[in-house]
Amino acid sequence: MSAPLTSYTHALTADQAARLRPLLEARGFEFQTKPYCLYAAAKSKVNICVYEKGPKIVVQGKETEDFITNLLEPEVLGEAKLGYEEVHHPEMFQPHIGVDESGKGDFFGPLVIAGVYIDGAAAHRLRDIGAVDSKRIGSDARIFKIAADIRTIPGLAWEVIAIRPERYNELYTKFGNLNRLLAWGHARVIESLLERVPGCQRAISDQFANPAVLQRALQTRGRQIELVQRTKAESDPAVAAASILAREAFVGWLRSEGQAYGMEFPKGVSNSVKQAAATLINQHGSDILPALCKMHFRTSSEVLFGSVSETPQINIPRES
Repeated sequence: MSAPLTSYTHALTADQAARLRPLLEARGFEFQTKPYCLYAAAKSKVNICVYEKGPKIVVQGKETEDFITNLLEPEVLGEAKLGYEEVHHPEMFQPHIGVDESGKGDFFGPLVIAGVYIDGAAAHRLRDIGAVDSKRIGSDARIFKIAADIRTIPGLAWEVIAIRPERYNELYTKFGNLNRLLAWGHARVIESLLERVPGCQRAISDQFANPAVLQRALQTRGRQIELVQRTKAESDPAVAAASILAREAFVGWLRSEGQAYGMEFPKGVSNSVKQAAATLINQHGSDILPALCKMHFRTSSEVLFGSVSETPQINIPRES
């Protein structure tokens, strides 16, 4: 018997978000003000947040399933999806590998690529534990909790490759292109998983700008399976699980290395990232950067040569 659903996220249209609020008011929900939310409300054992970005709704609590099946789906979404995922998307519940990465847009830290193999039972279990795209999980603590749960699922196999900054910079120079480096990492993960689950016939990843780049990077085993590349691949449970494991490893690296250097390594490419890099240079010299940072980012030259822009950017070259 599967565990009850206690967390749920779904995209809304602006009209659906507006339609939901009076329905919540009529049912006695108490409204709250929360950052980045159009509105938030709670009642009994269910909490609702409707976020501006999207918009999207996040439902949490022991009565999540009741709220979805009795209010959200019939009166707002207009269709029954919960519990019918296998009907609408049967391919998600067939054995396959999902691959995703973390750290691609972050100046500090590694590029982490993870892959997860699932069968139907594992796909259902991933849904039960709330394994969704890591970008939809706002708490690092929650990432670590779900990642730990993922590794306990019977029949699930995973592979995580963390390309530390020093090695990343070497590989970037070798490949001359981030997409080729990504494809190489994706291919390594897929090939490694296929050694452990040789009967797998399909793998899915986000769409590469040139799909042939990933296809060419695959080796003997990988070229014998169906490779699916599509946008928003994180809606697939295996890819979502991979995104969580990749994020866990990336955040874990930032924490451990930050502790080793007695400072925080922020995510992204913000001004706080530049300030942290400048502090490192003052304390350890400029030679420290390649061991901790991705040197092809524009941020490196801005820090090394004292140029600070209001809108930090990175140089991710187009695929050739």
